[in-house]
Amino acid sequence: MNLTLVTPPASEPVTVDEVKLHTRIDDDFEEALLQLWIVSARIQAEDFQHRAYITQVRELSFDYFPRLPICLPRSPVQEVTSFKYYDYQNTETVFSLDNLLIDTDSEPARITLSHGILYPSVTLRAMNAVKIRYTAGYGDSASDVPQTVKEAIMLYCTHRYDNRDAEKPPAEFFNMLRPDRVHL
Repeated sequence: MNLTLVTPPASEPVTVDEVKLHTRIDDDFEEALLQLWIVSARIQAEDFQHRAYITQVRELSFDYFPRLPICLPRSPVQEVTSFKYYDYQNTETVFSLDNLLIDTDSEPARITLSHGILYPSVTLRAMNAVKIRYTAGYGDSASDVPQTVKEAIMLYCTHRYDNRDAEKPPAEFFNMLRPDRVHL
């Protein structure tokens, strides 16, 4: 199984100005560094929580038809957009979404085959033979992201600002994110 980011989020959950206010930074000298920390914090938070914050497109790949139900590793899932497979001659076939039951209400979201539907009997290529593409995230803007996530990101940035040599986030960062973690 491999999870790929196809389309990254168009924005971040917090802005540089919000982090500057939170950290009490008055000058503009370190804005580029703060932006890097915001992105780093968001990526680590999303990985820890198994969530997507701002709308993004993900692709989940398998070397074989996966065991059912298939759990999608980033929540919340807005929609599943495609389910494709490739045979040993590298011919792409689109598996109709009508053949699937897609549960986006669960966390993680799940996919299974509709009643009476079976996976096709086909020899798949050796690697990345099945690809599921989906859109995940709370919404298109920072206002859609939970406040605790924003606070954790600002805490991370403050920690990095105060501890320039820090190699890992503070424990409080993960403690703030833990209650809403999706368990896969």
